[in-house]
Amino acid sequence: MGWNLRELIGKHNVPGAQVAVLADGEIQDEAAGVLSLHTRVETTTDSVFKIGSITKIWTATLVRQLVDEGVLDLDRPVREYLPGFRLSDAAATASLTARHLLTHTGGLDGNHQVDGGRNDDAIEKFVATLADAGHLFPPGTLFSYSNSGYALLGRLVEVLRGKPFHDVLREHLVAPLGLRTVAVDPYEAILHRAAVGHVEAAGELVPTRSWAVRYHCVPSGSHLAMSARDLLAFVRLHLTDETLAALREPQLDSVPDFGGGIVGWGLGWMLHRDGVLGHTGVSKGQQAFVRVAPSAGVAVAVLTNSSGGAPMAYEIFGAVLRELAGVETTPLPVPPANPAPIDPDRMGGTYRTRAHDLTLAVENGRAFLTHRPRSSFIGKPDNRVEVVRLGDRAIITLEPESGVHQVLSLVGSDEHGRARFLHNGAAAYRIG
Repeated sequence: MGWNLRELIGKHNVPGAQVAVLADGEIQDEAAGVLSLHTRVETTTDSVFKIGSITKIWTATLVRQLVDEGVLDLDRPVREYLPGFRLSDAAATASLTARHLLTHTGGLDGNHQVDGGRNDDAIEKFVATLADAGHLFPPGTLFSYSNSGYALLGRLVEVLRGKPFHDVLREHLVAPLGLRTVAVDPYEAILHRAAVGHVEAAGELVPTRSWAVRYHCVPSGSHLAMSARDLLAFVRLHLTDETLAALREPQLDSVPDFGGGIVGWGLGWMLHRDGVLGHTGVSKGQQAFVRVAPSAGVAVAVLTNSSGGAPMAYEIFGAVLRELAGVETTPLPVPPANPAPIDPDRMGGTYRTRAHDLTLAVENGRAFLTHRPRSSFIGKPDNRVEVVRLGDRAIITLEPESGVHQVLSLVGSDEHGRARFLHNGAAAYRIG
């Protein structure tokens, strides 16, 4: 591999990382750093890192297996498979399909938070609470990234297989692939050398104090951990099993710009330019990344135990995909040198999700975005960051310390010509 991983983690202030590359059917991997700045345990290639929302590809694969067996039709209403299933919106209950959920177009609140416990009925309990959760828009009308939607897919898998989700995951993917380092929960993770996430506090990286969010989020990405090698062994299945190629067929030809070069969506997979697939996972101070060039049979996985792992991952992707697949990757977004002014009438205002309110306001010629949590589950204070305009339909945050800037798109227009949604993957709707 054409880099020094130990130097890269130092350059990007990442405590520990694994990198694996799949080419010509073979996987090469390496590791560097420590699993925790507290314990100083060395990172090895058989250590396990959380993969966050990359789990959604595993869930989509389990769903596809049900389709191949003739047990599930992606375009029939979910309620036909889940007795008693109900949303707060009757029309949505009647029309919501698995395809909507796989493509994040179901209209479910993206981060509906309840505590369903840690037992095998946690996902079932969560799905029951959707009957009282707000439904943002009719299924099939707008892309809005939804962890809740993938939790619902997990319940669909449980009911159609007659087993808890984690058991189905083991029996239908982990065991057949012979994966040795996959952990579906913390009790399995502690049997391995497990990475601990790190977040910035008072200007320095410190280990997190918790491993994962609530267990009902397992199908969307809260618990699954593994090595980079095992992650690519799973990805290799997607390059060799012709039936799984359907998951990377474009379902949405475009999505709002929220950084990272995503131009469309498949059934679970994020679609990048030049036929590259990918997904990113963020979970309790860990960040995981995978990129795949199917036409070249090349894939790259980067697993980090830092909330700031993206710059290192993008540097590695650029080098590997250029050399092995002849593909130029989209770099991380940066603010323009001379941005046009933000239009306070069209762009400004307050936008809402269940988790938080976002207020975009112009003050003395400068624009600021304020995040204000609305849920006790979030547990974060208000955050205020300066933003500038990025083209006609987006803004980008100014993050001089981290150098990682967030892109948010302004989507749609109301009767007054104002943007209807502020979109950072999930759509926040205008309330003022």
